[in-house]
Amino acid sequence: MRIDKYLWAVRVFKTRSLATKECKQGRITIDDAAVKASREVKEGEVVDVRKGPITHSYKVIDFPKSRVGAKLVEDFMKEVTSEEQIDKMEKIRLAQKGQRRRGSGRPTKKDRRDINNFLK
Repeated sequence: MRIDKYLWAVRVFKTRSLATKECKQGRITIDDAAVKASREVKEGEVVDVRKGPITHSYKVIDFPKSRVGAKLVEDFMKEVTSEEQIDKMEKIRLAQKGQRRRGSGRPTKKDRRDINNFLK
């Protein structure tokens, strides 16, 4: 099965064209080598997908006939992302937690006091 089709079928990417685009940009690797979208993936291979600063790793178990539901993804791939990448993802989440959501408006007087007390 083609790598772009596989990544779309197991719900790593929302659309197949997005998976193809990521392959073209070199963000999909197998054995530390960037792959084209047309590359055939085999059972047992580990596919690395770089999303932002984090690299997710997935081991291919089997191939679906078409796109599968979220509950069935575990039958076709296993996530083998390293602990250091998971820790990196947690640090990023914690760093973003303190930021205000875009479009939430100006901070209120109470928000400003809380921010000033936190920064002291």
